[in-house]
Amino acid sequence: MIVVNPFIFREYDIRGVMGKDLSPELFRDLGRTFAAHLRAEGRQANLTVAVGRDGRISSPVLAQGLIDGLVLGGMRVIDVGLTPTPGLYFAAHHFKADAGIMITGSHNPPDHNGIKMMRAGRPVYGVEIQALKRRLEARDFPALPGGSSEKQEILATYVDRICRDFHPGRPLKVIFDCGNGATGVVAGEILRRLPGIHGEVLFAEVDGTFPNHHPDPTEPKNLEMMAARMRETGAELGIAFDGDGDRIGAMDAQGRILWGDMLMILFARDILARDRGAAVIGDVKCSQRLFDAVAKAGGEPIMWKTGHSLIKSKMRETGAPLAGEMSGHLFFADRYYGFDDALYAAMRLLELAVAREGLLLEELNDLPVMHASPELRIPCPDEQKFVIMERVLTRLRDAGAALSDMDGARVRVADGWWLLRVSNTQPILVARAEATSQARLEEILGDLAVLLNKEGVVFQVGHG
Repeated sequence: MIVVNPFIFREYDIRGVMGKDLSPELFRDLGRTFAAHLRAEGRQANLTVAVGRDGRISSPVLAQGLIDGLVLGGMRVIDVGLTPTPGLYFAAHHFKADAGIMITGSHNPPDHNGIKMMRAGRPVYGVEIQALKRRLEARDFPALPGGSSEKQEILATYVDRICRDFHPGRPLKVIFDCGNGATGVVAGEILRRLPGIHGEVLFAEVDGTFPNHHPDPTEPKNLEMMAARMRETGAELGIAFDGDGDRIGAMDAQGRILWGDMLMILFARDILARDRGAAVIGDVKCSQRLFDAVAKAGGEPIMWKTGHSLIKSKMRETGAPLAGEMSGHLFFADRYYGFDDALYAAMRLLELAVAREGLLLEELNDLPVMHASPELRIPCPDEQKFVIMERVLTRLRDAGAALSDMDGARVRVADGWWLLRVSNTQPILVARAEATSQARLEEILGDLAVLLNKEGVVFQVGHG
């Protein structure tokens, strides 16, 4: 009997450490469990599941285990092989699959891995993942006849779809940084196919040990090699991707990072010029400047919970053409399918840049000057983080704080705000703050550190 760590079943995916939490045998059982779950939803015949994997060392054996389990469960599997996560989402759409599963550890350490799931065009998350957990633990996954597996190519069609939307303008030089992640299989071809765009791709060789830097574009240190190459080549833009290609990071020629919420302002203004009154969704980590800018541009700003599955569901509910997270997940239902795709977002960013003569960042000069921390990650064990978050919320409610508890705690204070929430993917608490001055920002973070220290959590203020 396989021992299953219950903490691998997260809010919007399943994640753990290879050899400790994950094995091919577990993934075989997960495949059988997912097949039984689909059939329990009332769909009994001719069910198709698209499966893709990222470039991690463990992904091929885990993918084979999963496929074996799906076939045992009577599914027809379309194996698209190595692809970015959005390539798998696209494959599920292109092949009209009933469901899709991506084997990926995203931006987590090299020995981590997991799966992201979708069915009927919607993400599998929350209570549905817990239902899968219960079915797995009960071993309620009968073997059924009729299963099969076939390999299909998707990357060329996926690249065609991304490049089809590009409207050329002035020439522009760009550096892509794949960080040895899964985007390396398509980034170079996309760059070659965009008219007037010139540049190069760093670290396109897919290598699950990530030998050059960790593929997480929200960490400024991971952008340093791209910044150096930009200086050497005179590139106007740098665009970095995370390990599975669903998050984007960007930098201008002066080395200034364009965080997810600032990219959202650029995209929102462009879309709202054509679709006035549309909703634009940002997660709770985003700057207040995003929500104010959306309203000023004639849109309906919506603040929502962090998490790619939660954002996609809210987009469907509201009909929003654009959504995004501070972490670099960007979702376009404007001219696209509404899932988070960093390669498509890169194309749209380049399209915005070549449509104007000036530098893209000049479009943000009208925003009020604010001082913001990046996403701050505070180590906290999985078995403690939710309990600590509830205790912090109790303290804030008792103190009468100006609190939004939609997703953790977002607290309005004089001249700024701060956020603390539980990560659903890592053993950490996530914090962020924004203020009208650097000194006030440090004060706000200091107050947060004191609050966390009362709960036994060490938070060293100092974000660079």
